[in-house]
Amino acid sequence: MGKKKDLSEDEKQEIVRCVAKGMTTIDISRKLKRDHRTVKRYVSDSQPKRIRSDKGSLRKVSVRQMNLIKRAAVEMPLMSSRKVFEAAGIPGVPRTSRCRILHRLPVVGPPLTKAHKGKRLKWAQKYVETNFQTAFFTGVCCATLDGPDGWSSGWPANLYPVPATLRHQQGGGGVMIWAGISGSELVGPFKFPEGVHMNSERYGAFLTQHFLPWYKKKNCAFPDNIIFMLDHAPSQAAKTTIDSLVAMGITREKILVWPPSSPDLNPIEDLWSILKRKVYKSGRQYTSKQQLWEEILVSSKEVQAETILGLTNEMKRRVLQIISKKGSYINM
Repeated sequence: MGKKKDLSEDEKQEIVRCVAKGMTTIDISRKLKRDHRTVKRYVSDSQPKRIRSDKGSLRKVSVRQMNLIKRAAVEMPLMSSRKVFEAAGIPGVPRTSRCRILHRLPVVGPPLTKAHKGKRLKWAQKYVETNFQTAFFTGVCCATLDGPDGWSSGWPANLYPVPATLRHQQGGGGVMIWAGISGSELVGPFKFPEGVHMNSERYGAFLTQHFLPWYKKKNCAFPDNIIFMLDHAPSQAAKTTIDSLVAMGITREKILVWPPSSPDLNPIEDLWSILKRKVYKSGRQYTSKQQLWEEILVSSKEVQAETILGLTNEMKRRVLQIISKKGSYINM
């Protein structure tokens, strides 16, 4: 069957006149004795498509309904999307829209209770005027042989072989590393002794071995301005650890007590993310802990001082966000 001729200019003008009169496309096709699909295609293509002002954000639910959905999703985390929406009092939303909305609900960290939010807010109000460029932020991170979380995935190009990946039992083990940042300086990373439980006494000795040499190299004014951040991990928040810092010359007033359940506040969490992207670039895996540790040392030297400074400069914004959100999680 040969291809039918396109609509003529006269036919197009007639379609426009008929549409202006309110005629349906099926009536127009009968009047012009043309295929309905041809007329409908021209009508749909001739009308300019409106550009969405919300740039694709979902308009199926209001802000109030979204809050109800979040509450229902928190209370019923293992229920189907339909039951979550019904519990929120919003039935009839298509499944595709339900899934899109629920996938956008953030999971940013451990759950915050009312007490946690109160402590975070009180902490932020206390330190809102602090000069965090003099603070020393510390953190501990684990790196495994198979990847940052023991798994790897990707989309290999068509007709190209899929690279072989290793899958060690329980990730094949890894290394525990410690580091600190202050201003634009990175101290470390240093590796925790393998197979040794890090209690408060051992952590104090670890700081004496790795932090104290860097601390002693600073000028005389530095001890008066430094603020040492301690996490809520048992080995760090213990009295023995605080006594070790006092013995180094850091007074108790200069020890920054960290609020509980607050990984979103610590800028060193961003450092771990930067470092792991370098270590596991292109899905790289490792066959030994020594090989992994050597790559961590190489990658840490590639982190620029400007990058570290950007992380510590973010603390003022994070503290203000904690206050504005009344202790809730913030956007990192």
